[in-house]
Amino acid sequence: MSPRHPTSDDAQRRIANRLKRARGQLNAVIEAVESGGDCRTVVTQLAAVSSALDKAGFAIISSAMLECLSEDAAVASDADDRLTVAELEKLFLTLS
Repeated sequence: MSPRHPTSDDAQRRIANRLKRARGQLNAVIEAVESGGDCRTVVTQLAAVSSALDKAGFAIISSAMLECLSEDAAVASDADDRLTVAELEKLFLTLS
C-alpha cells in the first residue's frame, strides 16, 4: 500500500488556510504599529508573518512538484502549462 498523497483540492485548501492565517498575523502587525505597540512584539509578529508566508510558498511549490511528477498529470495536463523541473527549482530557490 502506497502512502496517500493529498489531492490538488486538499493542497489548495491547506495553502489557502496558511495564507489566511498569515493575513490575520499581518493585520495584527499593522494594528500594533498603528497603536504604537512595543518594538519586540511588532518584530515577533512580523517574523511569524514571514514564516507563515515562507511555509505557504514551499507548500505551493511542493504541490506543483507532486503534480509535475505524477504520471496522471503528465497525461491529463497540457504540456505548455506544466512547469519544468528547472522552473520549479528556480521558484524554490526564490524562497530561500
